[in-house]
Amino acid sequence: MKQQLVDKFAELFGDAEGVSTYFAPGRVNLIGEHTDYNGGHVFPCALTIGTYAAARKRNDRTINFYSINQSGRGLITTSLDDLTPSDAAGWTNYPKGVVWAFIGRGLEIPTGFDMVIGGDIPAGSGLSSSASLEVLTGFVLRDLYDLHDVTNIDLALIGQYSENNYNGMNCGIMDQFASAMGKKDNAILLDCATLEYEYAPIALKDAKIVVTNSKVKHSLVDSAYNERRAFCEKALEELQTRVNVKTLGDLTEEEFEANKDAIGDEVRMRRARHAVYENRRTIRAVEALKKGDVAEFGKLMNQSHVSLRDDYESSCPECDVLAEEAWKIDGVIGSRITGGGFGGCTVSIVRDDAIDVFKERITAAYKEKCSLTPEFYVVSIGDGPYKD
Repeated sequence: MKQQLVDKFAELFGDAEGVSTYFAPGRVNLIGEHTDYNGGHVFPCALTIGTYAAARKRNDRTINFYSINQSGRGLITTSLDDLTPSDAAGWTNYPKGVVWAFIGRGLEIPTGFDMVIGGDIPAGSGLSSSASLEVLTGFVLRDLYDLHDVTNIDLALIGQYSENNYNGMNCGIMDQFASAMGKKDNAILLDCATLEYEYAPIALKDAKIVVTNSKVKHSLVDSAYNERRAFCEKALEELQTRVNVKTLGDLTEEEFEANKDAIGDEVRMRRARHAVYENRRTIRAVEALKKGDVAEFGKLMNQSHVSLRDDYESSCPECDVLAEEAWKIDGVIGSRITGGGFGGCTVSIVRDDAIDVFKERITAAYKEKCSLTPEFYVVSIGDGPYKD
């Protein structure tokens, strides 16, 4: 893809002299869903698929964006003097938001730039193409303008800040952190309340991580996501009348059960219960992995899906079919919906000798029950962003 981007850059801007190429990965979360903005733990890993860019500084204040994945949109032009979000800007609101956030931090972006991007993350799959693009843009800006005091953790925080405050999506830190801090063959146990993290090797003997794309993305995803966050924040306020905690992630299951009647609404209670139990599941899952107990890790993945389906209600009928059919197959160690939900993908750990059967049986069942054909990606865990 690198050469394709450079060739397109030369076609659009006359030449490719002095152009640099960059990459930032997508991510999949193995366990720990909707815990990041609730002060809990997550366990994502960066993938070897992601977003690529060819970029070069300009001598004026113009910024040009072009995506080979959305070539029909053509060249989208803006300026350092006009960084307000707009519907007409489409996908470029993500990189524009990062530029806006850099400048808001007092980081100097004295000139505009030209950037051609392309990606191999399937659109709408829930593998964090937006976070990948945000981290990539930050990485490009750091390099082009010699902003070397900006760390990779800063890139994650800037990406999250821009998505929250520029794009209006009230996401937690997980997606950007996983992209910015990825490490080959490791997942990241991240405490989202403190940003303390540790790398945990993913040594799946004779098994692989398989991502299954449901090929559905339901509408109102952003509003449903923001609503669940608001419900958890309200439930936390109610619990704080009883217990001295800063986040739902501070609670054990026992503390939650002893005080859940402080929550004045049954739906809010279930949302908060998911956040508390999922956080503890994630900690136990990583402990199991460290002991080499992949079977226990898989059981906790399955429990995570049930909680997302029943308590958080962030799954969808299609992803429920994918997970529930996976559980029936010998050789599937665990399977759950991953990402923000309401569509997107499931993530499964599948023994090598069962992968072909897994694909065949899931495809047949999914076609029969949902009239859709899933896509499968046997993924590898990769590093964070880099300059080619």
